[in-house]
Amino acid sequence: MRSLPRTFPAVLVSVVLLLAGCGSQVAGSGDTSQAQGIPTEPRCGVTSSTTGVPTASTPSGTTSAPATPAPSDTTSVSTSSPVPGDSSADESAVKITRVSRGAPYCFDFDVTNVGKVPAIYTVTFTVTASSGEALAHPEHTVPALKPGQTMSRTVTLGDLPRAGDQIRAKVHKVRSVPAAEAPSRGGACPPSGIRVYLGVADAAMGLRFLNINLENCGKRPTRLNGPPQLQLLDETHLPIRSVKILHDATPITTSASEWVARPLVLKPGERAYSELVWRNTVTDGVNVNSPYARVWANPSATPVMLTPEFDLGTTGKLGVSPWKKHPPR
Repeated sequence: MRSLPRTFPAVLVSVVLLLAGCGSQVAGSGDTSQAQGIPTEPRCGVTSSTTGVPTASTPSGTTSAPATPAPSDTTSVSTSSPVPGDSSADESAVKITRVSRGAPYCFDFDVTNVGKVPAIYTVTFTVTASSGEALAHPEHTVPALKPGQTMSRTVTLGDLPRAGDQIRAKVHKVRSVPAAEAPSRGGACPPSGIRVYLGVADAAMGLRFLNINLENCGKRPTRLNGPPQLQLLDETHLPIRSVKILHDATPITTSASEWVARPLVLKPGERAYSELVWRNTVTDGVNVNSPYARVWANPSATPVMLTPEFDLGTTGKLGVSPWKKHPPR
């Protein structure tokens, strides 16, 4: 058996830009990027005053720090509007604002909190060659933004030997969680005294396993009994009510261990985990994907919003085991 380990929308944006020596263009628009309000420059990290706070370029795969701190905000966020000229600007959470003309390839983007509560955004991009070959999938997490605020970041890709003469970059996926419900795997211990975060998914022939991990990082014992409570959410953070949460895995698989609820007491520094198991089989019915799950470690716990990216197919079932104590490290 494996030991496995509406508050606001998160909109997927399909802005496709052309990174080329002669300029860039929004794919399919028929207009130049300059006409769309997206300038091209030989370097990134310098955005116009209408799109947010200037940022400095950073190595590939990292987020940049603001070049000049805003006078009244140490996180250098602004309340600027999305770039004009994009028909989806009013509903987009992420906007690519500037692209390079050539190597080293890079682009700037703005993230705007379009919701009603402070939120943390994670953005995944896709960069492809002129042939259509995917070259990179950089992912960036932007610190908590207040409603209406915008933060600027830079993606620096460096040299791309297989790029050809044209590079396309687009926003592939946007995920957001309320700052008050963000998971924690390191840093300062949350006020609750526990960290809750996801493990690494394990997939085999349509059968999925995933852990929810819990660590007592506080100064007092933490008591657990039975499974965590889960609420599945769609891309707009609305509850999904068509999936049954099972505390017995046998309707899903016989390879899961025996799930017996036992009271646990975690001393400071000790850890526990809950196993999640599901299948992504698609037959008749509605195909269900659940990017988010709100988790309560116990009935009195503060909820934490995770992004397990459940691909539940048409099965309508998710197995959730009782908490089990991790062996000592």
